[in-house]
Amino acid sequence: MKHRVMGVVNLIHETDELERLTESRCLATVPFGARYRLIDFVLSSMVNSGINKVAVFAHTKFRSLMDHLGSGSHWDLSNRQSGLFLLPPATDDIQEISRGDLYHFYQHRDYFNRSTLEYVVITRSHMVCNLDFGPVIDFHEEKGADITVVCKEQTEALLGKARKVKMDDDGRITAIQDHYGRMQSRISSMEMYIMKKDLLMELVETSLAQGQDHLVRHAIFSRIDKLQIYGYMYEGYLSVVNTLASYYESNMSLLRPDVWRELFFQPNSVFTKGKDEPPARYTASSKVSNSLIANGCRIEGTVENSILFRGVHVRKGAVIRNSIVMQNGDVGENSLIQYSILDKDVHVQNERDIRGSSDSPFLAGKRKII
Repeated sequence: MKHRVMGVVNLIHETDELERLTESRCLATVPFGARYRLIDFVLSSMVNSGINKVAVFAHTKFRSLMDHLGSGSHWDLSNRQSGLFLLPPATDDIQEISRGDLYHFYQHRDYFNRSTLEYVVITRSHMVCNLDFGPVIDFHEEKGADITVVCKEQTEALLGKARKVKMDDDGRITAIQDHYGRMQSRISSMEMYIMKKDLLMELVETSLAQGQDHLVRHAIFSRIDKLQIYGYMYEGYLSVVNTLASYYESNMSLLRPDVWRELFFQPNSVFTKGKDEPPARYTASSKVSNSLIANGCRIEGTVENSILFRGVHVRKGAVIRNSIVMQNGDVGENSLIQYSILDKDVHVQNERDIRGSSDSPFLAGKRKII
């Protein structure tokens, strides 16, 4: 990227309604699409855009985040010209941890102040997309904007929860939903903000001095008439994954070839932590249709319209339909799994009948025995 840009993945107080899927992990590391984690998409978008210095502001339950990100080598963020920085809360005081993102940015202000990069891109982890930030920065400069917000116009209702925004004919944002209310607009914020680093630091300090500590609600929303805030319209695939319903439907949409191609190959590839697994093994009794099957799986039964992560064992006579089975799941002989989400290491014993529905899938937590 010709621009001098640093990235921030902001995990502070992300909206999270994934129930038991985030009981022991943060939203950013929820498994997705047979082999990925949610954070892989924004990280890959940054790296593919030439952003090679990225800070991940962790908040709670970040052990799995540390394990997944490691040194950043899987995203080419571990050499001399780049860097991945995992920045947890600077204190273990529960009252301090519960404060807003501006407070946590201030606690790690040295990360920003020591950098000579001009711009900062701030994102969340639950926006599943494949985005090139280069044109966004170009738009930001052409408009002379103080802040640019990446937005998406929805032709149909968003599955997850996202802020609505309103714009004038020139693209300037005139209203931002304070949270998730009833604003009548087809344009949603993708929670991606571009601004100069110096402006961010100014917003951090002035807002905290006024007793305000939330980036959107306080630093941006309250200054909408004073700052030049523009919306950049993103036209690619987007899935907002922060509710259980949106998680299920977003995964199921990957079974459509057009969605799969657009998300994972346009404009660039999506990277994740690599794991050495043998190819999936299919026995003579197996039957598989319209499904994503990851490496290391052993299929002896029937799998239809489903997503299986690494190392899943589907035993003889078992049937899995319209379901998501995560890593190392074991489905016993002659069992039926339908409209279900099974987290990692779930063991389903022989001849069990587990059924949810398309609008309310059955959910089994980690290491559950059924």
